[in-house]
Amino acid sequence: MGAGKISGKLRTVPWIVLGLWVAALAVLGPFGNKLADVQRDRAVDYLPASADSTQVAEMQDELPGGETTRLVLVYHRDGGLTTADKAKATEQVERLADSVKLVKEPQGAPSKDGTTLMFPVGSTEPGTDEKARDEFVNDVRDVVKSEGGLNVDVGGPGALATDAAEVYTSVDGPLLYTTVAVVAILLILIYRSPFLWLVPLVVAGIADFLSMAVAYGLNKGFDTPVSGQGTAVMTILVFGAGTDYALLLVARYREELRRIESPYEAMTTALRGCGPAVLASSGTVAAGLLCLLAADLNSSRGMGPLGTVGVLCALAAMLTLLPAILVLLGRRVFWPIVPTFGSQPKEGRRSIFAAMGGSAERRPLAVLVGGGVLLGALALGAFNLPGALKQEDSFTEKPDAVTAMQTLADAYPEHSTQPITVLTPTQGSAQSLERIRATEGVSSADTGRVGTGWTEISVVAEDRPQSAGETRTIKTLRDSLDGSYVGGPSAEQIDLKDTNARDTKIIVPLVLVCVMLILMALLRSVVASLLLTVVVVAVWGASLGIAGLVFGPVFGFDGTDPGIGLLTFVFLVALGVDYGIFLMHRMREEALAGAEPAAAALTSLRTTGTVIASAGLVLAATFAVLTSMPLVLLVEMGFIIAVGVLLDTFLVRTYLVTSASVLLGRRVWWPGALSKAPSPEEAPKPEPVGAASS
Repeated sequence: MGAGKISGKLRTVPWIVLGLWVAALAVLGPFGNKLADVQRDRAVDYLPASADSTQVAEMQDELPGGETTRLVLVYHRDGGLTTADKAKATEQVERLADSVKLVKEPQGAPSKDGTTLMFPVGSTEPGTDEKARDEFVNDVRDVVKSEGGLNVDVGGPGALATDAAEVYTSVDGPLLYTTVAVVAILLILIYRSPFLWLVPLVVAGIADFLSMAVAYGLNKGFDTPVSGQGTAVMTILVFGAGTDYALLLVARYREELRRIESPYEAMTTALRGCGPAVLASSGTVAAGLLCLLAADLNSSRGMGPLGTVGVLCALAAMLTLLPAILVLLGRRVFWPIVPTFGSQPKEGRRSIFAAMGGSAERRPLAVLVGGGVLLGALALGAFNLPGALKQEDSFTEKPDAVTAMQTLADAYPEHSTQPITVLTPTQGSAQSLERIRATEGVSSADTGRVGTGWTEISVVAEDRPQSAGETRTIKTLRDSLDGSYVGGPSAEQIDLKDTNARDTKIIVPLVLVCVMLILMALLRSVVASLLLTVVVVAVWGASLGIAGLVFGPVFGFDGTDPGIGLLTFVFLVALGVDYGIFLMHRMREEALAGAEPAAAALTSLRTTGTVIASAGLVLAATFAVLTSMPLVLLVEMGFIIAVGVLLDTFLVRTYLVTSASVLLGRRVWWPGALSKAPSPEEAPKPEPVGAASS
């Protein structure tokens, strides 16, 4: 068979790839739309799997009637409730009692200052069905309404769960649209082409749809949890990481088109050049995220598979579908700056990175020490981070349930308005009740439902919810009640904090080991791998420090989520290593071609500078989209990761890694063969290396 026939057959490969993607989307498409149906944002979905509070939430489902949706009706007038206000409140609550099945007849509890009247109510009718719960809460809100200066808010765990679910549901659409818009604007600015920007954006959108279908399949096949928080991060990773891979591939393809006449052959060469780095990059992120499976916290453990699905779907699309489309469209997709065969690229865009490399070459030790001191100084700001985030402070805009909780806290300072739930074995429940009432810090305790061998006891603490005094009371109850479980909203916050501390001790070493192993496999060097790992950890510390300087004073946040340290560590270390991989992999290419260590480092910086800077901006911008979301956790996570990516892109990779490589010389490749100076007869002759990023 002649060479022309072989070449003709090879040119059919892009069409085959495109056809396979169309078939895959036709088969998997219907499942992508079902992901929202399996998304769960109940409190238990964000709790530690083994915690007392989780056991309480799950066991309540087994009590007669199932889970109780607990609400607190809060009637408040600033100048004091009038007789008409009290009559109105009583009339509304009586109408409510006639329209829904309440656990027990509610009784109003007036505050000492006369401004507030609260009615604890609840119903078992919704059970564990989230839609039924939301309908019940909204029906209650339709009955009890503010009138004539009398403010009425519906609070309690059930109302807070409904408001939280509404917030999570509202995230999906705006998050996707904002992310697409941000990526589109950046790609237009980067490519300066009316057509080219559309290709990676459309491919990223296809990858996002595919990731939803795969995530749905994992949920049905392996019961992997799907939460609003997890799906939000999955979307960000698909567009952020996927666009990064696209930028690297397109840049290398553009350069190969100047050297190779055939678009198919140019793409094949580009994939061979940048493919290993992209694979290692995505492997690092996926491995880091899968380490979250070791977490006890349900929300963190569920985020691992979802994030991994997002990264791998983005990788698959950018290494198969994107090349196929680009080859089929040919050179014209780059119009008006078409990379014609035999042309030379303009050098002006890279002069800034050549200048940066020059400063690192002239004073490598000063640059390295100065950068390290700067990162260390920034990290000190982490000591200014606000304390643990309280449940009512989890939203950037206060929903009705949070307003009710704050009104109660101000009107009833003498005791807690958020009961602690104790589940104790029915046999011996009387003794448990006596022990609870005798516990220091307990204001009152009453028996609730009985059945299935367990008795529910509602405990009111003397101190305010989530205060130090209430925390002591909860811990005392847990220590003194053998065989019982202590739960409720305040206990959940304690368990979240304790479990995050436990998860951090386990997952951080796992992530570091996984990252080091992947780096050593790619770079064949312990020193280079250790260098990249150390600098990304330093970036994480500096990012937390910057967050400590702005979260309270600028954003007005009253706390930080207990899991923010662990989650940002996993993402920043895994994602931050990416740019080090692209830089060091290109440096290794130059070294293998015969370049001296310093020259290899500077050439790597000069040739990867523009494309990696663009990739860093895109990734930072996609995570910055999270700062527009209505949940404090997402805002905090988006800010820290965006800042960290920018630090890594424009400080660490540009100056610190380059200057350290210049200082270390061949030792940066120890113990690999490149760490040894070749003898004159073994020295390889320099070979031309493509000018694009790898």
